[in-house]
Amino acid sequence: MPATKRPFDIDEAMSRIREAVRPFPPAALFQLADEGFDSPFEVLVACMISIRTFDEVTVPTARRFFSRARTARDVAHLTPAEINQLIRTTTFHEPKARQIHAIARRLAADYDGELPCDERLLRSLPGVGPKCASLVLGIACGIPRIAVDVHVHRVTNRWGYVRTRTPEQTMTALEEKLPKRYWVEINRLLVPFGKHVCTGRAPRCSVCVVLDMCQQAGVTTHR
Repeated sequence: MPATKRPFDIDEAMSRIREAVRPFPPAALFQLADEGFDSPFEVLVACMISIRTFDEVTVPTARRFFSRARTARDVAHLTPAEINQLIRTTTFHEPKARQIHAIARRLAADYDGELPCDERLLRSLPGVGPKCASLVLGIACGIPRIAVDVHVHRVTNRWGYVRTRTPEQTMTALEEKLPKRYWVEINRLLVPFGKHVCTGRAPRCSVCVVLDMCQQAGVTTHR
């Protein structure tokens, strides 16, 4: 690695990565939204399905679930056992099924079956953390939020753009530094970029489009 790198230009980086990830499958929730599963409730359910689950499993599982029920009212009429059967291919499917059912019943009872675009409400729902809340607000509600998963956390730290220890710290650091126009897009781009180029082990630095700016922080082996 060269002793010095050019200053990290986030505008240039996002432009290059936007082109670099075109051949790869999109991040699961963005793919599902592009297919029409883009209501706040659908994005939330898809995000809960995705927790600790590969995108390759998340997408067909969410499609199967939504072929049965797409609204909170419809889901509230299912039993937790029926939901569990529909999402059985995901990790932690039994607790997820109970949480999805509880959320649907609450929305049907208290919010006329709709999920409001309200961050405080989202974070109060069982099983919903900052990442899923941010994705619902960003994808379904048009309210810019930064959703930090393992890829966004790893890649932005590897760049040297932030220096944090946890995804929560990364979210705070990015909120202070990242231009707001990229708050939603950074997850859309860095999920496929982190899966196929800037991987956890032995990243493919030789084909990385931002290598000239990346500090390669923590990289000991690369391809």
